[in-house]
Formats: sequence, C-alpha cells, structure tokens
Amino acid sequence: MPRRLSPEAARRVAVSAQGLAATRPAKIGPAALRRTIARLGVLQVDSVNVFERSHYLPLLARLGPYDRGQLDALLHHDVGRGLGDYTEYLAHEATVLPVSDWPLWAWHREASMRASFREWGSENAALVDEVRQEFGERGPLRVRDLEHPQNVSLGGGWWNKNEVHWAANWLFRTGELVVVGRQRFERRLALASEVLPEPAREAVGRDEAILELVRRASVAYGVATLEDLADYPRFKPSTARPAVEALVAAGELEEVVVDGWDRPAYLAAGTRVPRAVEAAALLSPFDPLVWFRPRAERLFGFHYRISIYTPKEKREHGYYVLPVLVDDQIVGRVDLKSDRGAAVLRVQHAHIEPGQESRRAELAARVAPLLHEAAAWQGLREVAVTGPGTWAEDFGRAL
Repeated sequence: MPRRLSPEAARRVAVSAQGLAATRPAKIGPAALRRTIARLGVLQVDSVNVFERSHYLPLLARLGPYDRGQLDALLHHDVGRGLGDYTEYLAHEATVLPVSDWPLWAWHREASMRASFREWGSENAALVDEVRQEFGERGPLRVRDLEHPQNVSLGGGWWNKNEVHWAANWLFRTGELVVVGRQRFERRLALASEVLPEPAREAVGRDEAILELVRRASVAYGVATLEDLADYPRFKPSTARPAVEALVAAGELEEVVVDGWDRPAYLAAGTRVPRAVEAAALLSPFDPLVWFRPRAERLFGFHYRISIYTPKEKREHGYYVLPVLVDDQIVGRVDLKSDRGAAVLRVQHAHIEPGQESRRAELAARVAPLLHEAAAWQGLREVAVTGPGTWAEDFGRAL
C-alpha cells in the first residue's frame, strides 16, 4: 500500500524542498545565489517593477537581503556584453536558466513553435536572413538597436511590434539567437553559433531531456501530482507521464497518498518529511511555490490569481499582490508598492486568509520585520500602511 501523508506533512515537505525553511547563510555572495538558482532550476522573469521585478524576489524569500548588483552581474543585466553562465528560455514561462541547461530544451525549440509562426518564418525567410546577418556582423544587440530599415516604431504600445521584432523572436524560438543579458531590462541577443560554448551545443534527446526535467521538478517540489510535475517545466501531463512512470520504476519517485488530494502524488526519493518547519517569506506572484495555481489551492487552500492582469474594478486585493508564507501555511497577501520618490514601501492592501483571523496580530508581528527588511533592501527609509484590508490595522500596529 502507498504511504499516506497528511496535508500538513505535504505542506512541510513542499516548503522545505523549496528552500524556504532553510537557515539563512551568514554571507550571501554569488555562490549562495548560484546554489539557490540551482535549487529552483529557473527564475521566472516579468517586467512589472511596481514593487520589484519578479526574478529578484525568490532569492530574497530564501536568502534574505542580498546585493542585487551581484545577481545582475551573474545574469549580465546592465553588466558585460558577452554570454555568462546564464541565459533565458521558455523553461516554464520566460525564465533565467543556466547555459548548461540549454541542451535540455533542443527538442522543445524544434517542436513547440506554433504552426502559424513557423509558416510566418518561411514566408519571411529573406527578412529573417537579414536580421541573422546583422547579428552576425554586429554581435550582441537589443532588437531596438538593429539598423534594419523596417525596424521602426509602430506606436500603439508594448504589443504592437514590427516585423524585425518578430524575425528576431523567430530566431530566438528556433535557438539561433540566445539571450546574453539585458540592458534596461531589454534582452540582448547574440548568435548561438558565436557565443554558446561547445558543450551547450550538444542537444539532449527528447525523452532523456524530459526525464531529467521531470526529475528536477520532483526534487524542487518534494511532493507533487503528475500535473504539478508537468507544470514545473510547463509540459502537458501526457508529455510528463512516461517520465514519471520511469522514475517510479527506477525508485527515484515513490507513489504516495496525500489525505484530501483527489489524485496520486509522488515523493522524491530520499525526501525527509519534517516534523515542523519555520519559515516567513514574501512570495513573488511567480514564485515556484505558488506559480501553479491548482497546486497552491490543493496544497494551501489558497485561491490566487495575478491581479496585474485583472481589470482595476475587479481586483480584490490590490495590484501587485504577494502571498505571505508563515511556517507551512500561506496566511495572507499584501499589495506592495515601492514609492522610490518618497523612499517609502507602501502596503496598499493587506488581507488575512480565512481561518487565520484569530492569529492576525501574531502573524502581523511575524511578517512586519520582512517588510522593514524589504524596504531597507530597496533603499527605502520606511514602511507605511496606506490602504485597506482585513489585515491592515494589525500591520499598522506591528510596524
């Protein structure tokens, strides 16, 4: 009979596997940043910086305040022009990942492009060739820096891109261009043939790559369903199923029953089930602990939708809403804004989760130091509760 886990045990496993209950290192340098990225596998990228851009936040949640300039240097954001140890790909959504993982996605680059976009590439082969040639002649560039005569602004905002943009995107999707860093948060791209080290050019076969990516997902999640494991690298469950079955047969995954879950779960081999976890963190909307919404609801009873994509009149908890983790539960959510002009971190909405109301003051006292810490990390002088919510009054006192 499969081993049974209580919902509480599953939560503790998940929080521990994600490194959120680990003791913070005494010194946070590039080595600690690298270890944490390796543990997560990827950092999801998003451009919204009303509080802070998303790829900085999982490291803050796990390590505490660190020098963002060191992460920028590792990722070549506004630092360096050549390829370092990290690049970007659609390895969940848009994510930072190690260059050494590039071969694991060779099959995906070949298979994942929509037929309509593949057809567009064929129809615009001459333009694609011209864009490829300019990258070859000029080296790493942002798309805006391409001198092609069709590279002109069309107006109309972020989504209205010209054909040169789509040609560069086509080359990125096929793997001919790789991200070597960012400048003012715009990708800098270069020809893979010019910058990728030889080992990164060796493609890993589809089945072997999927097996490895699902194996990594199982370790990162600790305990997970097939759907969870498939979503970590953003596969379909049917794509991940053979890998899960192979890992079970090899003894690398143990099938378990989690009380209250309506489907089988899998525990990564060697995973310890902690008796308790101590954690407190502000989570990015794109943190791996919560990025798969069905898992967040099944694991924590936490119903979550990203408010930045929700019309203002339909937002319940604010704009840039961060889930709040305390120990093995998500106990609330806060809408944060870094008012850099006034040097204030504004708590624009604070909401306590159902079932946690009796602990509002206690939990606010646990979380208030994180808000002070986040403000100082961003160079802000103070934290102010400036909006409503069922938790706002408690934070006002705790802060």
